[in-house]
Amino acid sequence: MDLAGKRVTVMGLGRFGGGVGVARYLVKQGADVLVTDLLSEDELSESLAILEGLPIEYRLGEHNVSQFTTSDLVVANPAVKPDNRFLRAAQAASIPITSEIRLLVAALPNRLRTIGVTGTAGKSTTTAMIGHILEKVEKNDRHHVWVGGNIGGSLLENVDQIGDDEWVVLELSSFMLHGLREDRWSPHIAVVTNIDANHLDWHGTFTAYLADKQVILDYQDSDEDAAVLGPELSDFVKAHADRVIVREKEGLDEIAPRNIVLPGFHNRSNATLAVDVAELTGVARAEAETALADFTGLPHRLQFVLEHNGVRYYNDSKCTTPEAAEIAIESFDIGTVQIILGGYDKGSELVGVAAHSAMRCAGVYTIGDTGKNIQEIAESIIARKVRPCEAKVILGCGELDTAVREAVKRAQPGQVVLLSPGCASWDQFDNYEQRGERFIELVKQLTGA
Repeated sequence: MDLAGKRVTVMGLGRFGGGVGVARYLVKQGADVLVTDLLSEDELSESLAILEGLPIEYRLGEHNVSQFTTSDLVVANPAVKPDNRFLRAAQAASIPITSEIRLLVAALPNRLRTIGVTGTAGKSTTTAMIGHILEKVEKNDRHHVWVGGNIGGSLLENVDQIGDDEWVVLELSSFMLHGLREDRWSPHIAVVTNIDANHLDWHGTFTAYLADKQVILDYQDSDEDAAVLGPELSDFVKAHADRVIVREKEGLDEIAPRNIVLPGFHNRSNATLAVDVAELTGVARAEAETALADFTGLPHRLQFVLEHNGVRYYNDSKCTTPEAAEIAIESFDIGTVQIILGGYDKGSELVGVAAHSAMRCAGVYTIGDTGKNIQEIAESIIARKVRPCEAKVILGCGELDTAVREAVKRAQPGQVVLLSPGCASWDQFDNYEQRGERFIELVKQLTGA
């Protein structure tokens, strides 16, 4: 669609600028832009400040059906459910609906220079690792590497600067892939890190969630494209590309890069997939592994905060699934972790992570809507003495502040205090970043570091 002169409704600006990039892009294309958001002007002040001076109309604090039925195009935040009543109204009025990522992939100059990464856990870190390797390698040729999608801000504003010989690395969420099915688009190199049940409150069923993840592979051309699959995916996804690399748990440690600083098997797996991708782009494996040596990780993803009196503190607030929390626990020695678990209830199965924490962690401190459930399960595991348990204390703390205080008080030299909630943050925080930043603030206050 030629956007010049078209009336476009942007649904969802976002408190942290999720819709800022697409709004600016639409204005640049000559569209008549209306931004509508359920949040108020005060709540959106930071995003609105970035857009100040642009010819944009706003409707804040509410949506109005007419703005979805009289536009030429609706650009919806990918996290908005397809059955949203305003989107249904647009569909009934035959108004096309798209998203930022769909606009982006349509505007990219060369699909054969695209790399897409998805998975339930590890997709952000793997995306960043790939970008880190390629940026260091491509720097000598003065080529820029563009990293975006779910990992950060919109690349739409820069799309006219992306050369057709430059790599674009995109983290693709299940929400984004759901929309890309309509475009029958998959990246040139597709990466799937792992699959576990997640976002069932949005997708409805695991089958639907899995079908959306599969989109990253479904529209690859067997003659040109490539896929890299992480461990234990053979029962979940099917690659159609001619070149397919499958990594299994068995033997992965033998081939994983030796020089990465991030803890845990999952990060060794992420690094292996990133190096595989780099090799597919023409980078020598040894060169790719060397490039990863100074990759220190992403904020809120097993982020090392500080060490005080022999206790190390890690912020893993981005961990929003029980399976990811189990992986984080396994990144450290048995009996050394004081873990903070719990948060918003997305309907995930919590028995596994509660049992895992009781058996492997020195202490368990629960917070949020799911905290009581996790606490009760962990206590029942210990009471039944079904298996050896390491947990010396299980406390229902409710609030993060209380949990951090109790964990810091009990942590011994050689142990780890780990925020790895296994649940979303929306019951007590606006997002996982806010939760992680509060954890860091509390750790610094309580340790005096």
